[in-house]
Amino acid sequence: MRSYRWIAALCVAALCCFSVGVVAQTDATAEPEMSAEEKAMMEAWAKMSEVRAEHKQLQYFVGNWNEKMTMWTEPGKPPEESTGATTQTSIFDGRYIDGGHIGTFQGQPHHGRGLSGFDNLRGKFFVTWIDNMSTGIWIAYGSYDAATKTYTYTGDMDDFMKPGAKVPVRNVIRIVDDKNYVFEWYETREGKEAKTMQIEYSRQ
Repeated sequence: MRSYRWIAALCVAALCCFSVGVVAQTDATAEPEMSAEEKAMMEAWAKMSEVRAEHKQLQYFVGNWNEKMTMWTEPGKPPEESTGATTQTSIFDGRYIDGGHIGTFQGQPHHGRGLSGFDNLRGKFFVTWIDNMSTGIWIAYGSYDAATKTYTYTGDMDDFMKPGAKVPVRNVIRIVDDKNYVFEWYETREGKEAKTMQIEYSRQ
């Protein structure tokens, strides 16, 4: 009988020790309360990363589009015309629009890719561009005019004829209707701005 009592007492003691250990471990691993600075940081991060009305507005561009491209390469000469296609998709829960272009330029295959979005920190829309005929990236920031349904971006382009020199660029995107929009590219050289490219997009 004594041996049974001893075994029972040992089991109770072990169980008590285990319970105390679990409580102690739980208390030790509990998440500490955030400081005021940490809370402010989390709130700022949430505002920076949230999907806003501007991001939802850009969903207009999602889909497959036909392109009619017109380029003015030299003053006084007729423009060059070509066709192409663009597929644009929404990525990262609607934070960005990823667009892929396939077409031709001066008889050569032309492939490009661009991102567009709205930067919550800057409070501005932005566009980027890379393609198979360059090795750099172009980025511009801009705004939207609801009255004219027009996005206007400004940025600088590297002048490949004058390394180190920059060419001011103005990029205009005008929404015509649910199935059509127009892209216009303006360059300023020697103080004079001229439209050098236009692309008419129609939804497939």
